[in-house]
Amino acid sequence: MIDATDHAHLKRCIDLATVALEAGDEPFGSVLVSAEGEVLAEDHNRVVSGDQTRHPEFALARWAAVNMTPEERAGATVYTSGEHCPMCAAAHGWVGLGRIVYASSSRQLRSWMAEMQVPPAPVRALPIQEVVPGLEVEGPVPDLAEQVRSLQQKRHQS
Repeated sequence: MIDATDHAHLKRCIDLATVALEAGDEPFGSVLVSAEGEVLAEDHNRVVSGDQTRHPEFALARWAAVNMTPEERAGATVYTSGEHCPMCAAAHGWVGLGRIVYASSSRQLRSWMAEMQVPPAPVRALPIQEVVPGLEVEGPVPDLAEQVRSLQQKRHQS
């Protein structure tokens, strides 16, 4: 169940996605929150650098691996503007992070890209649970998904 706290963290993810877009990057943002509710780290897409692995979810998984105990990672939540790609879901699973909450789904993103006639990504999008079975995953959130859609439209129709 997505509550007001989850919603607030997802709004921050959309703010970070907007920062990425304003920097000329793909609009994705993510926040890592401890079991106690403390924001530990946040990031946005940085693939404009030429490194297509610079996704915020991947960066947060790497940060967590270095800075958190296994128990802390298991109790943490990753909030993100868009559902993890398979690379990021795998990193999340390998590091042992807990819950994922996303504003928009991979299915939605694929649909939006097709509507805008954007070529498909080189890696097939899969639901997170197909990559990391048993993980607690929640999303999409309809009102926030529309905000993500708007950011994607700005990115691809400008």
